[in-house]
Amino acid sequence: YQQLLRRGVQYFLPSSHLEIVGSVRQSTPQIIFQWTSNGGISFEWLGNRYALTNRRELSDHEQRMLRSIARFLSTRYELLFDREIAARNIPIFGGLPEDRYISTFLEARVFDDATSAATLPDRVSAAIEVLRISALSSYEDKRISTGALLFGSLPDACHSLPPRPADALAYSSELTSIRSFHRICDGLRTIALVDGSGLMVELVDVQEWAQPFSEMELPVPTARRYRTHSQATLCGGDICLVLTPNGEIKIFGEGVQLFSFFDGRWHLTDAVSKYQAWEDAIGRRDLAARLFSAGLNLAEHRRGGMFVVLEDPRRARELVSELDLLETDRRERAGAKNRLHYLLRRTRATELAPAVLESIAQIDGSVVLDRDSRLLAFGAILRHGPPLDQNEEIGEGGRTAAAIGASQFGNVLMVSEGGQLSFYQKGQCVWAL
Repeated sequence: YQQLLRRGVQYFLPSSHLEIVGSVRQSTPQIIFQWTSNGGISFEWLGNRYALTNRRELSDHEQRMLRSIARFLSTRYELLFDREIAARNIPIFGGLPEDRYISTFLEARVFDDATSAATLPDRVSAAIEVLRISALSSYEDKRISTGALLFGSLPDACHSLPPRPADALAYSSELTSIRSFHRICDGLRTIALVDGSGLMVELVDVQEWAQPFSEMELPVPTARRYRTHSQATLCGGDICLVLTPNGEIKIFGEGVQLFSFFDGRWHLTDAVSKYQAWEDAIGRRDLAARLFSAGLNLAEHRRGGMFVVLEDPRRARELVSELDLLETDRRERAGAKNRLHYLLRRTRATELAPAVLESIAQIDGSVVLDRDSRLLAFGAILRHGPPLDQNEEIGEGGRTAAAIGASQFGNVLMVSEGGQLSFYQKGQCVWAL
């Protein structure tokens, strides 16, 4: 179980390092964090004392993830010594442990102890299995999308659970054998409502479900396509799982996207702390939100792009060719892109329609602006040198190299065509989402 803990931590917190630093007399399944003088964390678990170090302080969601991994493993360990319960609860020892860690993160009560693990349905893991199997299917040569809303256990003044049909089906992998299943709940507009027992009791319009919360502000900006999915989870403890047309699994809860599955692995999005770091760096909430939303929308449609917010606009000519600047004395030549610059001169990104901002971001090159959101260039080919760390691997080629170079002049938000959003500052990748 020490190895399972280590692997789980490495999987979801890849930048951290976990090691055993001693033993304790009392074996406790609960983790109580103690902050060390060097910014790390120490804790006791199942008879050992552990030390976890990270490049920065763990966020609330990262700490919760660590607790969830230990909580699930503690419950599974406890089941080993209760033959009667273990015999009735063999599934907890099967499947992917990463799915169970996520389930514990989202519905901790299911794995609170051996009794709850034996009696309560693991709705999250079952729903993940449905989406994972569905991802292998297609309809008319197109990827299938589908989704589910797990009705929460917290008070919700806006929604009530409908009566359970007598012949209600469990939301499990068996549903995927029904051909029309994916068509009646496409995950984007309609989703399956799953009750506390794991039964599919109704089909709901996600926009109608989210309507009571439409005026509420989300914790962080989100992609336009999934704004209602985030809103749908603002109250009641509801959890929304969606298989997207891109083949990605997204999990929403507490008004934000909490997890995503792409490139063959799960990712803890930690969107709240990552967005806060971006907003703090930009210094303007409206500009930070506008660029972050635009980046998410581009990523969702697998469109690459880059936004560069300069610390000092007077240094723009060090980064951008004069012909690419919107304000320049150079004459436009026939057929050149800069003949269209007049359309966007003296404009601010916060005043542009989101669709316009996203359109110019898709042009080869970068959108360059200052902290006052004043647009300085779009479709600009950036001047950049080699990375500061010569041993650093440039995984995305020219765009990543340009982002690293441009981050010496300000804050950079880069969107890869693979759907990843990254924040660069001072030659380093601060985070990837």
